[in-house]
Amino acid sequence: MTDTIAEAIPAATLVLFREGGAVPELLFVERSKAMVFAGGALVFPGGRIDPGDRALALDLGGDPDDMAARIGAIRETIEEVGVGVGLSDLSPETLAKLRAGLHRGEAIGAVLHALGLTLDPAALTPFARWLPAHANMRIFDTRFYLARLPADAPAPVVDDTENVRVFWATAQSVLDDADAGRVRIIFPTRRNLERLAQFGSFMEAVQHAGDFEIRPVTPWIESRDGVDHLCIPHDLGYPVTSEAMSAAQRG
Repeated sequence: MTDTIAEAIPAATLVLFREGGAVPELLFVERSKAMVFAGGALVFPGGRIDPGDRALALDLGGDPDDMAARIGAIRETIEEVGVGVGLSDLSPETLAKLRAGLHRGEAIGAVLHALGLTLDPAALTPFARWLPAHANMRIFDTRFYLARLPADAPAPVVDDTENVRVFWATAQSVLDDADAGRVRIIFPTRRNLERLAQFGSFMEAVQHAGDFEIRPVTPWIESRDGVDHLCIPHDLGYPVTSEAMSAAQRG
C-alpha cells in the first residue's frame, strides 16, 4: 500500500488578545473529545474556510486566499465563542442575530448585508501558516491571525457543539498546564504558544509578526542522536523548533 498525502483543507484560526494585566491573555476553546481532529485539545477559535467566506472575499478584493481566511477566522470566532472582531457598532442584539444566522448555515456575506454590517478584515494581522504533510490522514492548511479583543466585546460563550469550554489564559500558563498533564495541546499549538509567550503586549506580537515571512510550516521527522524529532524551520520566529516524536502530540 502506498502512503498518500491528502489534499489539504483550507482553514483559519484567530489568536485573540485581551490586555489589562502584566501579560496579555489569549482566548482558548477546548475541543470536544468526540471530535476527530484534535479531540479534547485546547486550540484557538477557528475552522475550515467555507464557500461563503470565499464569495465575500471576492467582493472585498485583495489576495482571495488570504481574504477568505481572514473572513473565515472572524466567522468561526463569532460562531464558536460569540465574539465579533472587525465589526464596529455591534450591539449585543445584533451580534446575537449574526451568530444565529451563521449557526443556521447562512453565508456570512448575506447575514452581514441583512444586518447592515460592514466587515473590516484589516483588524487581523497575519502571524503564521501551518501545512502538515501526514500520510493517510486529513490535514489542514491553516492560517493564523492575531487580533485585539474589541473594547465593547461581550464575554465569550462556548457554542457547545465542537467545543465544551472557552476561557482566557496566558500562553505560558497553558504551556505549564500541558507540561503538568492537566490539558492537551497538539504540536502546532505548542509551537505557537512558545512563540506567543515571548510578548508582553498585542503590539509586540504584531511587530514581531511583521519581522518574519509568512511561509507554510510543514514539519518533518529527523533523527538526532538516534532519537526521532519532529522539526520545523529555524527562520520563522519560533523559539523552539523541534520536539522528540515520543512527546509530540499530533492532531
